[in-house]
Amino acid sequence: MLSWLDRFPWIWLLLLAVWMAITPITPEPHLLEKLRLLVHGALVRPLDIFDLVMHAAPLLLVALKLWRQLRAQRVTPAR
Repeated sequence: MLSWLDRFPWIWLLLLAVWMAITPITPEPHLLEKLRLLVHGALVRPLDIFDLVMHAAPLLLVALKLWRQLRAQRVTPAR
């Protein structure tokens, strides 16, 4: 089901994750702004929720790819 993620190159995924995490740089990255709103309970507008998901999704894909890779290494017997 997620074999496309296994084939996706690390470099592009990491570049996308970093880019989406820091854009726009000024006045404050959207991801930090939306996480701050979430912590304070002020993340209520649909646009803000969409923005959080959009900016956090590549980071979640990095975590998922890393988890799948580590799990695959642990399952396959060492030679």
